[in-house]
Amino acid sequence: MTSLPPPLERLDANHVRVRGRTLLYFGGCDYLRLARAPAVLRAAAEGLHRHGLNVGASRKTTGNHPLHEKLERRLEKFFAADRAVLVANGYLTNLAVAQSFPGEFTHVLLDECAHASLVDAASFFGRRVIRFPHRDADAVRRLVRQVGPRAKPVLLTDGLFAHNGSVAPLKSYLKILPRRSLIVVDDAHGAGVIGTKGRGTLEHGGVGRERIVQCVTLSKAFGAYGGAVLGSRAVCDRIVGRSRLFTGNTPLPLPLAAAAFAALDLAAKGALRRRLLRNAAFVKSALRESGLAIPDSPAPMFSLALPRAADSARLRRLLLRRGILPPFIRYPGGPASGSFRFVISSGHTREQLQKLVAALVEFARG
Repeated sequence: MTSLPPPLERLDANHVRVRGRTLLYFGGCDYLRLARAPAVLRAAAEGLHRHGLNVGASRKTTGNHPLHEKLERRLEKFFAADRAVLVANGYLTNLAVAQSFPGEFTHVLLDECAHASLVDAASFFGRRVIRFPHRDADAVRRLVRQVGPRAKPVLLTDGLFAHNGSVAPLKSYLKILPRRSLIVVDDAHGAGVIGTKGRGTLEHGGVGRERIVQCVTLSKAFGAYGGAVLGSRAVCDRIVGRSRLFTGNTPLPLPLAAAAFAALDLAAKGALRRRLLRNAAFVKSALRESGLAIPDSPAPMFSLALPRAADSARLRRLLLRRGILPPFIRYPGGPASGSFRFVISSGHTREQLQKLVAALVEFARG
């Protein structure tokens, strides 16, 4: 039987209690620390008082509440998208897209480090799934040649890969893939974080929305819950009309929809995202100057994969000694043996960031 890790009690934005001990927290995905923002909590409470918990029916029957449509319009504005469709959670967004295109494509090209939700979604397309090496545009080019000029592939990839902070080369993929192809981007970790206005991997990569479907979650940078598919009106109409996940599912609970709306308003101001990126740049720069091989990425996370169990144990002991929770995880797409995944947030103070840097430099120097 596989066991769960010990439960973590969040004490405040940056501290947790585990096994009776209070520790500094550099984990999770609450990048903008909106999960505890007063305005977001007020919106959830007001939504609960005004609307109750949920509508108790699918949006295709009697459950299409005005707040759901209001949130979709807000998402369209934030991401500069033609259309947004809410889905119950971020994991299901990719499956809802795939359910809407059964048999429409000839091949499914899947990044070998893709998130589990994309792996699950791939089978719904009803075609052969071909894995390609992580972020390898040349490999995609070879696959396109192999499947032939009459092929119509769909490519599935994360936007920002959460296990190491790398970013998908969307512009290269668009140049390689035939015009009739489609790219489905799971942008759960890029949305609200990267791009000039926080619109995610598409904005960061300087690509438009033609031939791309962007799937996002509201439970990470935005601190709430739920998911959304952003794309053309034709794509979103297919989801509403053909996806069983959309048709047969009770939609996002109304207090969470209200919270997400408030979170989008805060995120749109940009101050939290700019602070997040400054914090991430400070930590990564300091670690690189100390000799650690930290990739140059705008992402607010980085990983240390230590092949020797003795090294992992030594880092774990050192972090605990410094009052820091050891964020050791086995993440979809990451090393099978696990890694220490450190996440920087907009809410971490400079003193807290320096504490992390000092611990990791001490470990690197042995």
